[in-house]
Amino acid sequence: MHEMALAEGVLQLVEETARRERAQRVKRVIVEIGQLSSVQPEALRFCFDAVARDGIASGAELEIIDAPGSGWCLPCAATVPMAESFAACPRCGSYQVQPTGGTEMRVREMEIE
Repeated sequence: MHEMALAEGVLQLVEETARRERAQRVKRVIVEIGQLSSVQPEALRFCFDAVARDGIASGAELEIIDAPGSGWCLPCAATVPMAESFAACPRCGSYQVQPTGGTEMRVREMEIE
């Protein structure tokens, strides 16, 4: 389950930021997960709760924002929506589609006190 490693990375970033800002507690973390990123949001939420236990982010709410997938279709010469990696272009049916968005995962924001 790679979500555990991802949750540990998110927690490390959150803890470093909280220390730098001299925070007492992390209340909320907002993470953007791309539709094509192969990250399971509920698994990430479970793993984050597990790794954050007994630390500055213990009990913090993990809010997940879905980022839509998109790709560049070579035959259409256009950006098209993508619901999954390696899918056909919804306009022309070609499989010559290069993902251009929705593959990322990033911490967008955090609320501290």
